[in-house]
Amino acid sequence: MNFFRMFGLGLCLTLCSFVVLAANKIDSVRIWPSPDSTRVVFDVEQKPVFRLLAKQGSLVTLEIDGVSEPKLGKMSGASELVKSIRVQKVAGKTSIRVLLDLTRESTEKAFALPPSDRYGHRLVLDLTDVQAEKAFVAPPQPRRTAGSSGRDIIIAIDAGHGGHDPGAVGPKGTYEKHITMAVAEKLAALLNKEPGFKAVQTRTGDYYIYPSKRPDVARSKQADLLISIHADAAENRKASGASVWVLSLKRATTEVGRMMEQTEQHSELLGGVAEVIKDSANERYLAQTVLDLSMNHSMTTGFEVAASVLRELDSVTKLHKKQPQAASLGVLKAPDIPSILVETGYISNHNEEQKLKTASHQQKLANAMFRALKKHFQQSPPADSALAQWRGKSNLQMPAESATARSSGASASLPASSSPTVSGPRNNMATVAGPALPARSEGSARLVTHKVKSGESLSMLARKYGVPMSRLRQINQLKSDNIRIGQTLRVPQS
Repeated sequence: MNFFRMFGLGLCLTLCSFVVLAANKIDSVRIWPSPDSTRVVFDVEQKPVFRLLAKQGSLVTLEIDGVSEPKLGKMSGASELVKSIRVQKVAGKTSIRVLLDLTRESTEKAFALPPSDRYGHRLVLDLTDVQAEKAFVAPPQPRRTAGSSGRDIIIAIDAGHGGHDPGAVGPKGTYEKHITMAVAEKLAALLNKEPGFKAVQTRTGDYYIYPSKRPDVARSKQADLLISIHADAAENRKASGASVWVLSLKRATTEVGRMMEQTEQHSELLGGVAEVIKDSANERYLAQTVLDLSMNHSMTTGFEVAASVLRELDSVTKLHKKQPQAASLGVLKAPDIPSILVETGYISNHNEEQKLKTASHQQKLANAMFRALKKHFQQSPPADSALAQWRGKSNLQMPAESATARSSGASASLPASSSPTVSGPRNNMATVAGPALPARSEGSARLVTHKVKSGESLSMLARKYGVPMSRLRQINQLKSDNIRIGQTLRVPQS
């Protein structure tokens, strides 16, 4: 009797689960193209049970269980990579197969996503265009000789989110991805009008790029700095104000920082140098040394730029935090590119949402970032840039007896940035310094010597001593901005 009861119960559960499984249905299909990939999203009524079958030529096949009707529902979007999508019933099974005929070679990845605020259950198929990906994040070519005029300083501007990822959504339905794109375009326009600068954008349309891939795009454009633009959100609708984030090699200590890390979900990547230096037994220690030095320089410069951006933003909008904040974010992790992330305000705040939607406020934000970037690079330009050469010529034309005037005159219009305390990157760097050795003189200018320590850069020393980088390069006969640990530099002082 017990056997029949147990058998009946098992049979009932099996039939019930079969009924639930067979009740699944594809409601719609959304296609989201980007320059190097395409995401195909199947909106389904229940959690999908699926398999990505072996590829046959250009045909990619998804088999989905528990779907009795071979229908795809409403379709939206298009991609050059996807020639056609069709569906067929699997004989003898309550399953369907979705067949995607592609135009080019690709790699595929399929996964399910649970319901969110805006969508129900989803089955996602990511198709990476092999040929386009190589071109999209191609390794940077060696820089051409700058020549007598020098090169432009390249700023990579990253408009956060995009495509199927709208980012945060304001109370009135404003998408973060639209705000970030508008501000990014305005900032790019300002930089491209300024002599000596050139702006490049990680994305130029409404498509998604993985956060960890955005530094790769910046690197392929040989960027000197990456600035990622976002708009914040919080459950507390009263939260407001802009903030600027820099990289921490440790987990964030603040609640907002932890939330940002979880949202991005790309905290595992360092990126960059590993692609440049071959990972062999003979070169492993060299690679780690270069990585450490490069990361220290990038984090130091990123902090300096972040502080400068905050000072400028303070004149056009409320600040949520007056000092740079630190978090472990993939978009900031390029060791060879100084990077910052600017939260332009809280889109979840009703008043700030209204401001962020207006072109006038977007322009004010872009103007503030532009002023900060211009001031920073005018004071600390890369050695082979046009700004460095213009700066050098200006210094050489000044009276020889006034090294102090050269320093103070340059800093009068370009004030040296202060260095507020921040948890994160600052804790991973050596403190600038040490006592100066007895001074020597060069003409009427006093010279002190400084021994370079771990974590120090030429730009950091220029700020510490209030001396233009071009002057430090000239006195020490440096051909680039690279300095090494233990190197002794001569520094002019009043």
